Amino acid sequence: MREWEKNIRQVVPYVPGEQPNMPDMIKLNTNENPYPPAPGVLQAMEEFNTDKLRLYPDPTSKILVNVLADYYNVESDQVFVGVGSDDVLSMAFLTFFNSDKPILFPDITYSFYDVWANLYKIPYETPVLDENLRIKREDYYKENGGVIIANPNAPTSICEDLSFIRDILDHNQRSIVIVDEAYIDFGGTSAMELIKEYDNLLVVQTFSKSRSMAGMRIGYAIGHPELIKALNNVKYSFNSYTMNLPSLSLGAEAVKDDLYFKECIKKIINTRDNVTKELQELGFLLPESKANFIFATHKYIPAIELFTILRDHNIFVRYFNKPRIDNYLRITIGTDEEMKMLLEFLKDYVGNYKG
Repeated sequence: MREWEKNIRQVVPYVPGEQPNMPDMIKLNTNENPYPPAPGVLQAMEEFNTDKLRLYPDPTSKILVNVLADYYNVESDQVFVGVGSDDVLSMAFLTFFNSDKPILFPDITYSFYDVWANLYKIPYETPVLDENLRIKREDYYKENGGVIIANPNAPTSICEDLSFIRDILDHNQRSIVIVDEAYIDFGGTSAMELIKEYDNLLVVQTFSKSRSMAGMRIGYAIGHPELIKALNNVKYSFNSYTMNLPSLSLGAEAVKDDLYFKECIKKIINTRDNVTKELQELGFLLPESKANFIFATHKYIPAIELFTILRDHNIFVRYFNKPRIDNYLRITIGTDEEMKMLLEFLKDYVGNYKG
């Protein structure tokens, strides 16, 4: 090894879902929303004054922060925004997880958590999910340097109720507890209402899933003003202008159109529930999903085989070659037409399967 190589930080990076680009494909592998953003977003894009692009954006992100504060009925100093929830979560790891004690998150969850922990040299432990892929709350009662829980969890799609989150908070009053709610709009109850009771709670959400804006990279956190101030202090020490001007303007428009937002969510939930029933009839086993995806395993057909044959036919789902979940597929909920094509293929393949 050359001398200068010894000082290069060595990390194992997060591997995002494949981003294929081909005609007539069915892309169900990255949990994107199959429907377009709100009409107000599209109109704002058409009317956007491109001359403003020569100017720096507002470092306080006031236009978006204020809209989110109004929407959730909190104060503006309780809102932090960033370049997707990944940026927000990474900043939260850097800001809040600085103890010598290990932070806690499940062994099966969003696979960026251990990447950030390793990048920032944060000690961590990963309590094992139970046989039903659920979090065991008792595992989070011990002393720690912080807790992060995705709810609904990814990739399992399982959502815990508010009493579960409250119990975790009650047992961790000396630590920061982060609840990552990327998928909460698809069926769960948000922990937002607990913020007024717990000053150590940070709730993180995203525009990438339910608001159809993955390409704009908008995420946000809501919590006690002291938590938000600490996040901003780290942000301004890192990069004052994290949010670009189009994202701020278009993100604000997305929040304003609540009717479209709720109609879109309802369509995805209805499709998800119908697809769940049909997959079960084909011999698939899956937990009840509260996300915009399904986590499914077949009774006798290996997941890797299904993943491969689907991919060969331009139907992309997500496969995780990891212990305990390497016989599951994560299937994003697409349009009714896309899901119909998926189901028709699976009916034919399962019906003619020889083993």
